[in-house]
Amino acid sequence: MGHVLGIDASTTAVKAILLDDSGAVRGIGSAGYELSVPHPLWSEQDPRLWWDGTVAAIRAVLADTGVPGDDVVAVGLTGQMHGAVLLDGANEVLRPAILWNDQRTGAECDLIREAVGAERLVAVTGNDALTGFTAPKLVWVRDHEPDVWARIAHVLLPKDYVRLRLTGGHAMDKADGSGTMLFDLAARDWSPEVLAALGIDAAWMPPTYEGPEVTGAVTAEAAAATGLRAGTPVVAGGGDQAANAVGVGAVEPGVVALSLGTSGVVFATTARPLFEARGRVHAFCHAVPGRWHMMSVMLSAAGSLRWFRDAVAPGMAYDDLVGGAGEVPVGSGGLLFLPYLTGERSPHPDPLARGAFVGLTLAHDRRHLARAVLEGVAFGLRDGLDLMVAAGMPAPSVIRASGGGVASPVWRQILADVLGAEIATVNTTEGAAYGAGLLAAVAAGWFASVEDAAAALATATTVAAPGPDVPRYAAVHDVYRELYPALAPSFRRM
Repeated sequence: MGHVLGIDASTTAVKAILLDDSGAVRGIGSAGYELSVPHPLWSEQDPRLWWDGTVAAIRAVLADTGVPGDDVVAVGLTGQMHGAVLLDGANEVLRPAILWNDQRTGAECDLIREAVGAERLVAVTGNDALTGFTAPKLVWVRDHEPDVWARIAHVLLPKDYVRLRLTGGHAMDKADGSGTMLFDLAARDWSPEVLAALGIDAAWMPPTYEGPEVTGAVTAEAAAATGLRAGTPVVAGGGDQAANAVGVGAVEPGVVALSLGTSGVVFATTARPLFEARGRVHAFCHAVPGRWHMMSVMLSAAGSLRWFRDAVAPGMAYDDLVGGAGEVPVGSGGLLFLPYLTGERSPHPDPLARGAFVGLTLAHDRRHLARAVLEGVAFGLRDGLDLMVAAGMPAPSVIRASGGGVASPVWRQILADVLGAEIATVNTTEGAAYGAGLLAAVAAGWFASVEDAAAALATATTVAAPGPDVPRYAAVHDVYRELYPALAPSFRRM
């Protein structure tokens, strides 16, 4: 039956993973690159870096495994979301892509709310205007770079530039498309209303496809560059969070996933489009046909622990740092930590939010600070989960967790107690790239549906359950929730 390839074009590297027909990872190839910060709050990348990285990653995994390119029967794509890739009529890059973590577009978000109407914007797209999304980036180019704007013929997202170089065609999956804030969430396609309100030519936007649908085939030129076979199908795939959810089996309504990496994401699959009235959590289409999802995003989750380690205990092993935190009682001796080190999205869409330790005394040492970080991240995740439940999602009894943060038994127990759900880990560890591979496997006919693929290959094992500390955490969380409203005016003045 051959092999399928999952390609993840992230912010820092392209990763290509090769799966056999049992779902086993035969090999991994990767190639890294840098991003550019030409001005404070800006974040950009040359799209050609993604293609060069893709070529290198594919060639590396084929060489390392000895699998010939002719044996790859389908390719799935995923990658960083929201980035604005602008091309002219000859498919030449007009300017560096403006990335998901770029923060220049605060004024443009206000313009979008005014142009569409704040409530109408959430009702149509499922989301408020936030600096990370694609639409504000396009409005910024319109108002600040009119020469570039006048030459735009195509707008793509990062992984879809890789698709263009692989297949020669313009296409996008519906999950990533809904993350542009230019989608009609219920209709699962571009919103004529929002495009018209923002002066964006609908002809610039590519056709959209469900995650496992074939969007094109590898060209002879791309085959020569990568070692793949010309004519190999390339499927739509999904943005990194939707593809990661496929990889961990969060594909059925009611299944909730937690990704605890640099950022923290709570992801819930839904059978119909649900959204939070103020747009404080995201609502997107899923990479699974006919499914949607809600998503709460913290910008500094395990990233908060990394910052703390580097600032307070440089070089210390995480096991030792977190192990010390396990020696401290629930509540960290009255110490609380706000994890808003790079601003925040959920539950507070505030780029000016800042981190804070509150309640420090002479009795606190490094162990208390470390535990406060772990608990503060868990409280922030619970805040987002509560918004999703209030929007109509059933409260979960089990959460499928992935990412480096869930390797810690101490943190897993804190999460179970704070979130009020069992924490389960999954047997798949390659995240979004694995999910992209599963979507390719469905397209190749190995499985009848994405649900069948996930059920066969993504196994969950419970590793922590809520315990007797749940009431104590609830009381501490009540105090935690009071801190952001009290400190927000000071954050703005600072």
